[in-house]
Amino acid sequence: MDTMRAAVFHENGGPEVVRVEDRPRPDPGPGEVRLRVRAAALNHLDLWVRRGMPIETTMPHIGGSDLAGEVESVGPGVDPAIVGTRVVVDPSLGYDFYDGTDRGAALRDAPLRLIGEHTDGGFAEFAVVPAANLLQVPDGVSFEAAAAASLAAVTAWRATIVRGALQPGESVLVTGGSGGVATLAVQYAARAGARVHAVTSGGANAERLRSLGAHHVYDRTAAEPWARAIKSDTGGRGVDLVVDSVGEAIWDAAVRCLAVAGRLVSYGATAGPVATLDLRHVFWKQLSIMGSTMGTPAEYRRAMGLVFAGEVEAPIHAVMELDAVRRGHELLEAGGVFGKIVIVPDPSA
Repeated sequence: MDTMRAAVFHENGGPEVVRVEDRPRPDPGPGEVRLRVRAAALNHLDLWVRRGMPIETTMPHIGGSDLAGEVESVGPGVDPAIVGTRVVVDPSLGYDFYDGTDRGAALRDAPLRLIGEHTDGGFAEFAVVPAANLLQVPDGVSFEAAAAASLAAVTAWRATIVRGALQPGESVLVTGGSGGVATLAVQYAARAGARVHAVTSGGANAERLRSLGAHHVYDRTAAEPWARAIKSDTGGRGVDLVVDSVGEAIWDAAVRCLAVAGRLVSYGATAGPVATLDLRHVFWKQLSIMGSTMGTPAEYRRAMGLVFAGEVEAPIHAVMELDAVRRGHELLEAGGVFGKIVIVPDPSA
């Protein structure tokens, strides 16, 4: 049996459960391809899956929802002409249920699943994925850049442009500013002609966000509360849209930052899932609060198209070899990462 090296955990727990070992090389089934993985990026999702989530997932598990590489072989029903093509992988499985008219039935019949969460992912030398999820990577774009952008780009695009419906001239607050999704949300918002406010920690991160297009950046560790500073910078009006990944720790302040008829889009809860809400703010200011996750196949291609065109980029904090996946988990869990950590399974390739 052919084998490959992969970063695996056999049980849920801390970073110490992740180890690199030999695993059987997977074979593509009908409609699938096998990729030689050239780059795979870490997300907070990988931390949550490793810790344990109330979902069905493969075990032992290979994480990694963001992956890019070359098509190495194809399964039945897939055109063999694509072998050797440079591709990045849309991580969503079954996302088209959002496009159905009978949403109740669609949610029951085709729930959203993610590569690297419900299936094995890209922290390995090879990975099997649906051919329908492939997007060709232009020759001028590196595998590292494509993998770093993938999940973050589609999540940022849908939260900011689709669900948030951000318009030119509006103001937007992006929380968790150093995160992979947030760094792209800042860029999509600036490109849309919005006035961009962002919250992060530390002067270095603030400068990086300004270089990505943020007009006002607030250090959450500063003496002055960032919510008060936003009110001042908007002339007491507040922002039209908040795009939030933090959740519990800043929820009240984020809601208070909204202008009359403002919108808040939540796409994550890195600092806690249970938030309290003063409903008087909601009805008195006629606020809209929405959820967002990932994006449709069409939205994925739109978001990545802007990456390929060089109009936005996913900042890369570090590029590491496969043996350093555990260290990548530790760094992301400790905080202080700006953008994405990218894993390269075979640095000699």
